[in-house]
Amino acid sequence: MSYQPNRRSFLIASGLTALASTKVLGANDSIRIGVIGAGGRMQWLLDCADKVGPCQIVAVSDAYGPRRDAVKERSNGLATTHLDYREVLSKDIDAVIIASPDHWHVRMAVDALAAGKDVYLEKPVTHTIDEGAALTKAVRSGKQILQCGMQQRSWTHFRDGVDLIQGGSLGRVVQVRTYWWQNYLRNWPHKPVDIQALDWKQWLGAAPDQPYSEEKFFRWRWFWDFGGGAMTDLCTHWIDVVHWAMKTDQPSKVQMLGDKYLFEQWDCPDTVQAAFRYPGFDVVYEGMMGSSIDDGGLEFRGTEATLKINRSGFAVYREGVPNNQNPVLKEESYQDGTINHMQNFFDCMRSRKEPNAPVEAGVASARAGQIANLAYRGSGQTAWPPNSSPAGK
Repeated sequence: MSYQPNRRSFLIASGLTALASTKVLGANDSIRIGVIGAGGRMQWLLDCADKVGPCQIVAVSDAYGPRRDAVKERSNGLATTHLDYREVLSKDIDAVIIASPDHWHVRMAVDALAAGKDVYLEKPVTHTIDEGAALTKAVRSGKQILQCGMQQRSWTHFRDGVDLIQGGSLGRVVQVRTYWWQNYLRNWPHKPVDIQALDWKQWLGAAPDQPYSEEKFFRWRWFWDFGGGAMTDLCTHWIDVVHWAMKTDQPSKVQMLGDKYLFEQWDCPDTVQAAFRYPGFDVVYEGMMGSSIDDGGLEFRGTEATLKINRSGFAVYREGVPNNQNPVLKEESYQDGTINHMQNFFDCMRSRKEPNAPVEAGVASARAGQIANLAYRGSGQTAWPPNSSPAGK
């Protein structure tokens, strides 16, 4: 599903643009926030916003009533609650934070930008490859700030690690290994859904009509109508770090092997191995959803040294050093980078400077995972752009 604005949404967005606030935020002004998509990820984003404020939640939209009510309670009863996210855009707010399921991302972000609101958009910023052009045009044809939820770009030790790579400290990097394991076999506790409080049609939006499913409501990332599985949920974070560090953003060839060994009810594979070919280097990604040992991370392997990095910190191992299992350089993380990322978003709202994770970065990282999914759903490999000759032949 790609987002194509219809006449009604265009008129709504145009009218909202005319009403949009043009005030300039001062350093001490409280940022007025609209919340769109109030699930678990949004709660952490709001925690981070509280840490870097000042900010105030003005309005919230979600298809599920208890989630709207929870955000209203969080705002000390001040936030208005809405089923239709466009009602949030008509409020006197400075920005929206969007953490809806992926299939809503571009539609909501484009409408918010047209309404004159700055946007923090969770990853992956697009649900399909085609949506990338529409989102990029919406950002670059206006003056609003859009921060993609690629928080590694504001995480201090990731920034330092990228500086090492780009400064040549590893020598020539020709292979990057990435991985992420999570365990969905564990009992993830959640409250039973009050069906009467859920507008399933609103939740589906432009997705194909289908009966309500609790599995889809809670694990929507693993169904093609709403998400893209591990490749756009997890791999997209790491491939963004690769793009950033290696100064390139599009693979020429992708291969993917995947299967549903553990969760037959999902559309997306629960066990995957993928390989990406970029100019001068290759990237591999692996993961499965029934083991959380080692969690996730990246290894940049160069001719002079290897950098191993994850969300806890990094370590550099030098070639030719005796007992080189001991790193020659280490750095640990002192706080979740989402806090820094939200701070960068707020700072850019005031300065009107480019955020750390611009739209092009978000589109490129989502696209890489989407190309891998195309390979998986096809013959197992694909050249990019389509119909080009695979690199390396």
